[in-house]
Amino acid sequence: MKQRSYSFFTVTRRLLLMQIQALPLSNITQVIMHVLHGFSFALSVIVSRTFFEAITGAAAGQVDFMGVLFPLLLLSAATLGQQIMNGADNFHWMVITRKTEGKLRAYLHRKISALDPLLFEDPSFLDDLNKAKEGVGVIPSYCSIFLAIIFFYGSYFISIGAFLFSLKPILLLTLLLSFIPALLAQYVRGQVFTALEEANAPLRRENEYYQRTLCDREYFKETRTLGAFTYFFRLFTETLDLLIHRTWKAQSKSTRWQLLLNTSTFAGMAASAYLLFLATMSGEISVGAFAAVFSALSAIFYIMQEIVSYRLRDANQNLGKVTNFLKVLDREERFPLSSHEEAAHKDPGGGDFAAQGIVAEQVSFQYPGREEKAVQDLSLTIAPGETLAIVGENGAGKSTLVRLLTGLYRPSSGRVLCGGHDTNGSSGGFSFRGISGVFQKYQRYKMDLRDNVFLSEASGEPTDGEITKALDEAGLSLEPGRLDLDTMLSPEFDGIDLSGGQWQRVAIGRGLYRANGFIVLDEPTAAIDPIEESRIYTQFQALARGKCALVVTHRLGSARLADRIIVMDGGRLVDQGSHEELLGRPGKYKEMWESQAQWYQRDASTELSL
Repeated sequence: MKQRSYSFFTVTRRLLLMQIQALPLSNITQVIMHVLHGFSFALSVIVSRTFFEAITGAAAGQVDFMGVLFPLLLLSAATLGQQIMNGADNFHWMVITRKTEGKLRAYLHRKISALDPLLFEDPSFLDDLNKAKEGVGVIPSYCSIFLAIIFFYGSYFISIGAFLFSLKPILLLTLLLSFIPALLAQYVRGQVFTALEEANAPLRRENEYYQRTLCDREYFKETRTLGAFTYFFRLFTETLDLLIHRTWKAQSKSTRWQLLLNTSTFAGMAASAYLLFLATMSGEISVGAFAAVFSALSAIFYIMQEIVSYRLRDANQNLGKVTNFLKVLDREERFPLSSHEEAAHKDPGGGDFAAQGIVAEQVSFQYPGREEKAVQDLSLTIAPGETLAIVGENGAGKSTLVRLLTGLYRPSSGRVLCGGHDTNGSSGGFSFRGISGVFQKYQRYKMDLRDNVFLSEASGEPTDGEITKALDEAGLSLEPGRLDLDTMLSPEFDGIDLSGGQWQRVAIGRGLYRANGFIVLDEPTAAIDPIEESRIYTQFQALARGKCALVVTHRLGSARLADRIIVMDGGRLVDQGSHEELLGRPGKYKEMWESQAQWYQRDASTELSL
């Protein structure tokens, strides 16, 4: 991938273009308002000079009352217009900020959907993603700083600079030179806070996790019952204290530099005032000009301080966050969004599982940052219409193999043909079309029952008849008045909560509702008893008839329902065959069966009746 530059100027230029492209008309309006607002400040200084000269003339008896009244009214109008422009400018920017942040968050989410899912196994990427999410919230304010510097402050200093230059050129030069040390201080500050953001991201992610264990509903029962609240609270406060300590150290370091370098800025302002005094005493400029410029010096100093000590300070403080936002956007996409549409146009049905099934050829896979391989040199074919069971102890590589066979992960070596398509080169919308599944860590979406099922095939309109059918097939019966498709499945949103078994059936119904030629059950029933699991798998066997089906379980009583069983150990395929064939020879499967025999004491007729 092409190496990108993330210098201050490159980052700022890209973000400004992104900001303008997000809301072009609104940003053009904002620019015009900035320019008018900037010129209004210079106009006030010029009008002030006219007013002070009129006052001086009136005191000398050279100007009448009307000659003073008109400049006074002009100054009042300029001041009022300046205040109106200031309010309109600020209000309009607040509106733009909210809209832009929403668009950038949507852009980040779309980008994340296009990235390789394997990245979510990489802690360094998770740190980058945490920093990118932090960056989204500050990008509008970051861009506002530089749009204001370029158009508002730029207009102001061009106009006021021309006015000062016309009076005495050395005045303008002195003011500009006096702020160079302050700019240097902000450069130092930017370096300090960029380094701070890099160091704080993993710690902040850890702190956010501890906060969830204290506050989120999913943790509440266990942390209180086991008395773990105090433990997690201690971890939360320790990480928070460390975050605060690091930030304080960075603030202290940058502030010391800033105080040191700002001393020269004050000296420069004093020199400007002295030069102005000398020019007035020598008659180079009028008393009215002196009064107007001297009163404006405080405003000029305040504005320069605002730019350097506040605006640029905030920008430098957020530079690390916004840079990481761009770094995430620049990551290589595995599933380009444009390819989703192209794939759908070429092949709306996805892989041809009915004709070609799934093939894995010499597949190995290694997680990022780990030395051992999770899957090693595995070759496997799932024939069209075949139900294959994968068994093995915890850590054998079962779930990793599922992710490889479905195209979610790409193999480190070898290849997987999913419905005839190589997962190394296929796009996400293309390779996942026609694939459905129910996983061990299924999600309990805080939505109504209809949406909990429909979201698996959300490209069309929800069909209540099909949703109800999928739930019936999953073994979940609707109860009018208590549980129907409109029932909100979350007490947090004035709804109800389901039992663990009911949630499992909702997850299975979700998987069945999605149109599929390849369906996966990856230990979704691990938390229930073997008898209930056997009932669910028996039902699944009937529903998967004629499709490629993959069943992952460590309970062998359910695996025997498959057409074929493969046994994994240490990431390798160590045996395969039917239930009877595997029991008929020594091996891992027979060992596991004998250790689980007490679960399956019912006679064969009872098991088949389930």
